[in-house]
Amino acid sequence: MSTISLFDPSKIGPLSLRNRIAMAPMTRSRCTEANTPNDLMVEYYSQRADAGLIVTEGTSPSPNGVGYPRIPGIWSGQQVESWKKITDAVHARGGHIFVQLMHTGRVGHPLNLPPGAEVLAPSAVAAEGQVYTDAQGLQDYPVPRAMTDAEVRHAIAEHVQAARNAIAAGFDGVELHGANGYLLEQFLSPQTNQRTDAWGGSVEKRLAFVLEVARAVAAAIGGERVGIRLSPYGVNAGMKPYDEIDETYTTLVPRLAATGIQYLHLVDHSAMGAPQVPEELKRALRKAWPRTFILAGGFDRAAAETALRDGRCDLVAFGRPFLANRDLVTRLQRGVALNAPDFATFYTPGPKGYTDYPAAT
Repeated sequence: MSTISLFDPSKIGPLSLRNRIAMAPMTRSRCTEANTPNDLMVEYYSQRADAGLIVTEGTSPSPNGVGYPRIPGIWSGQQVESWKKITDAVHARGGHIFVQLMHTGRVGHPLNLPPGAEVLAPSAVAAEGQVYTDAQGLQDYPVPRAMTDAEVRHAIAEHVQAARNAIAAGFDGVELHGANGYLLEQFLSPQTNQRTDAWGGSVEKRLAFVLEVARAVAAAIGGERVGIRLSPYGVNAGMKPYDEIDETYTTLVPRLAATGIQYLHLVDHSAMGAPQVPEELKRALRKAWPRTFILAGGFDRAAAETALRDGRCDLVAFGRPFLANRDLVTRLQRGVALNAPDFATFYTPGPKGYTDYPAAT
């Protein structure tokens, strides 16, 4: 057991981080115009730049991947220019920031998509439940259209272009969203990927899309600027555990490592009611990953420092505590009580419950 602290400096590839605290990606739905970041988001992210690493909210690489109301994109020049204000503000405070590329796949609704976009997925299998739309409130998830081979390859190219756009916007790197039931995870699961071509039908083939996205993005911007988030046993957006789940991830992770990408961000959603990721699987994935390993999921300071000292990770990501505490790093370090998050304002437009949480005095 080491004596490492949450507040010790660390590195991600060439980046020197001031501490081992990451801000986890959290959808906040504040992009009220054309899926484009705004000045309110500049304030939000710069408030939290004391984190060693910020990972932004899920940001779509494609009009087809928007899914939810008011989430940001990074496919247009206007979006790139708007993100520059955010990266500049974070860097001015000494922080580092990766954009999370999130294509929602089947998890969306036509009412939430830009004109001409379409709900696409590996297979024509609808998610269970409903999704919120600004236009008509809650709506049943539609049956997505199964992607053609050409559309699968086009989605890979969209991730590559989005990664290049991210570097142009001043981001330190990109995180591929392979978790939470979105497009990359939809290819991994036999429940959502029922294809019989090169992109599905066996564990090996269901890994192909994720691996091709990782390889292509790493080739485009450098593997040291790329991470991926995974959530085995997660149940968001209608996902369910399946018989081959451990085999899927223990096969996937070494192959992802071989692409040269920098970090693996593993989230355990059991604190929010999902099945717990087995400790044996966590240990196996940690052992298989040669570079930066990030854990997320219900951590407080004591649990985070235990995980670091035990060598189970290199950084710990905090989600909701960062949402409600702009000065989370200071509060953790000083043992100051945390603000409680206001669930009613998680996804509402405007500053309330976003930039107005008080800092500790």
